[in-house]
Amino acid sequence: MPFFSFKAQDAVGRSENGRIEALSGSDAYRKLRELGLQPIKVVEEGAKPSSEKKSFFGSSSSSAVKATTGEVPSAGSLPKLTTPQLLFFTEELAELLEAGLQLEGALRVIEQRQEKSPVKVVAAHLRQLVREGVGFSNALRSCGKSFDPLYCNLVAAGEAGGVLPQILKRQCAHLEMVGELGKKVTSALVYPAIVFSSAILLMFIFLTFLVPQLSVLLGKSGQKLPVITQALITVSLFCAHWWWAIAAFIGAIITGLRMAVATPTGRAWWHRAQLDVPVVGPVLKARFYAEVMQNLSTLVSNGVTMLSAMDLMRAATGNVYLKELLEQVGDMVREGSSLASAMRRTGFFPPVLLDILAVGEQTGDLAGSLARAAKRYDRELTSRIQHLTTLIQPAVILIVALFVGVVAYSMISGILSSVNALKAH
Repeated sequence: MPFFSFKAQDAVGRSENGRIEALSGSDAYRKLRELGLQPIKVVEEGAKPSSEKKSFFGSSSSSAVKATTGEVPSAGSLPKLTTPQLLFFTEELAELLEAGLQLEGALRVIEQRQEKSPVKVVAAHLRQLVREGVGFSNALRSCGKSFDPLYCNLVAAGEAGGVLPQILKRQCAHLEMVGELGKKVTSALVYPAIVFSSAILLMFIFLTFLVPQLSVLLGKSGQKLPVITQALITVSLFCAHWWWAIAAFIGAIITGLRMAVATPTGRAWWHRAQLDVPVVGPVLKARFYAEVMQNLSTLVSNGVTMLSAMDLMRAATGNVYLKELLEQVGDMVREGSSLASAMRRTGFFPPVLLDILAVGEQTGDLAGSLARAAKRYDRELTSRIQHLTTLIQPAVILIVALFVGVVAYSMISGILSSVNALKAH
């Protein structure tokens, strides 16, 4: 029986190195898990560099692994999937699993497709890890930035509840929504971005070339200029002489804000502040409500306990403030409170949502109430996104028009004042 060298972590995060006797890599992985260890690297002793054995997370000495379609790169060299590629992978995998294929077989089908795509490379890497006995959610985490924490944690929830195809379908809906949102925002910003860039270029020309010449011309007249014209000339001279100080000041502010947001306190404040931004905040809240309700509905309706579902949703939430809210709700549910009353006590969730959940708890159909709440906030999210994209264009154009109008008015006022003074003489 071969021996395997391993590197693993125990329950408190301490690193352990050693060797274990096992029939195969998957058997070694199973034995390590039974010992309470989380494998990081497992390599068969005496394996040749070209062997198909590799680290569970791509850290083997071999940089590639043979697969049915060629060489599978290590995790560090895997390509990052774009949103359309991630959506294709998720849709394909969900359909294959629903058709009755096992996970390893479904990944093989995706890997063996004829067209060239990074999806095939990622699928080959995932299939190799699954064959070795790694959980699918852990295999996804080894793929770098292709799969975000929300995706991986929801897959872990699907594995725990036996509802992986349903979770993947929900992820498809989420990715489609994100893609549509990106397209709508991009299309809504193209024209305002062109207008705004042109306005900035025009202002630069005015303040750098025209205003200094205008100030010299108007100064020869000896007349007192309007206040708005004097202010424009002062700003122009200040920008011309101290542009480096302005750039340094702006850079210092941006750097300071980034450093502040990188701290736990600053990150919590920033995540909370995002939810209070007009127009944008309601969109983020509606998205949060829709995701939480839909995922809880899927998990609860497939046998996952509410406490386990709340823990999974908390781990899958990226916003620190919302993560703390879900933790509070989970603690209150653990102490015996109903879901609706626990959410009501946080003061964050809307009354309509709480009423829907309370009715579901009273009738014994909490999963159905969660699904109805998810549909309601899906519709609200779509409405708020349309509202946001509708407001972007006129808001940007109005700001640019106001800026250009003030500059043009100040210049024309100075010229007319000087001309009138000359006529009087």
